[in-house]
Amino acid sequence: MTEFVSTRAAYARNFESRNELGASVAVWKDGELVLSLAEGWMSRKKVKGWSAETLVPFYSVTKGLASSCVLHALDAVDRGLDVELHTLWPGFPEPHLTVGELLSHQGGLAALDRRVSVWDYDEVVDALEEQLTAWDPPQHGYHPRTYGFLLDEVVRRLTGAKTLGEYWRKEIAEPNGLDLWIGLPESEFDRVATLYPGKMTTSTSETVFYEAFNKDGSLTKSAFSSPRGLQSVAEMNVPMAWQAGLPAMGGIGTAAALATYYGMIACGALFSQRVRDWMETPLVNGDDQVLLMPTSFSAGMMKDPVDAAGHKLRTNFGPSTRAFGHPGAGGSHAFGDPENGVGFGYVMNQMELGVLPNVKATDLVSGVYADLLG
Repeated sequence: MTEFVSTRAAYARNFESRNELGASVAVWKDGELVLSLAEGWMSRKKVKGWSAETLVPFYSVTKGLASSCVLHALDAVDRGLDVELHTLWPGFPEPHLTVGELLSHQGGLAALDRRVSVWDYDEVVDALEEQLTAWDPPQHGYHPRTYGFLLDEVVRRLTGAKTLGEYWRKEIAEPNGLDLWIGLPESEFDRVATLYPGKMTTSTSETVFYEAFNKDGSLTKSAFSSPRGLQSVAEMNVPMAWQAGLPAMGGIGTAAALATYYGMIACGALFSQRVRDWMETPLVNGDDQVLLMPTSFSAGMMKDPVDAAGHKLRTNFGPSTRAFGHPGAGGSHAFGDPENGVGFGYVMNQMELGVLPNVKATDLVSGVYADLLG
């Protein structure tokens, strides 16, 4: 069994020279958790030490959990990705959009014209039903916030569950002992680390995105502020945000649980083969209307985009083109790799600016594969 020399070295570098405060990284390989590192502090006050049980809000990493609820529910009633949404949700604004297209960010509902609150579920759903789509398939564009409400409503209508977060705990997390939450109970509050925002640097690789993100009237800015609320990192450090159960950005958990979740999927131990195929198979690949860079998505999972020859443009999810998962704002990252039987999870509380994994995460991923594959 490997000693994960390269991974441990990358992890140490993050604390030595990359401003890491508290962080965990974990790896699942071929049926077991083979690495779990945890170090640092839960806050800048340095009163409570960081452990493998420290819970961390991880923003859009939540999308990889939330989309699995939709896929699991579809599979349970023997329906496929070609189901048209209006048959499940009569008020849905686009009559022919399928569940697969929605999950792969082809729906054109990333931004809302109405100013509605992230705290008012019914108000957001009403606004979505009235919204004109910004594009049609096969174009795609990342839905940073509305995605969670769209998926939540689909799960409620498919299953009768009160919320997607409730379905996640009952059907997936609890039966498999996963310390992952979309709606955190009060009993777990003491385990939650404090998040700190990243600072803008001149070396960002996402310059075009940030120019649009800061431009009034841009689709990118509108998408990241629709619905309104929870715009600052400080707002994520309060129990109201932890309890809200927002499926696009409100998940909380540990690195070990994320690695276990994706490792179980990669090894075929969590969902059916059909669900894993849905997660693995890219549905879109190319220019993203919101992120303004190449992206690729399967049914609910992000993948590394590829060029015309099928070669990866990025390796955020490791070397395999079969790998899938989802990063979160600030640097948290998790994925599964069926080809190599790997699950990976990384969470931290000192964020960096960026919608894609930064060097703290990508160095860890490179280290994992150097250790496992040589």
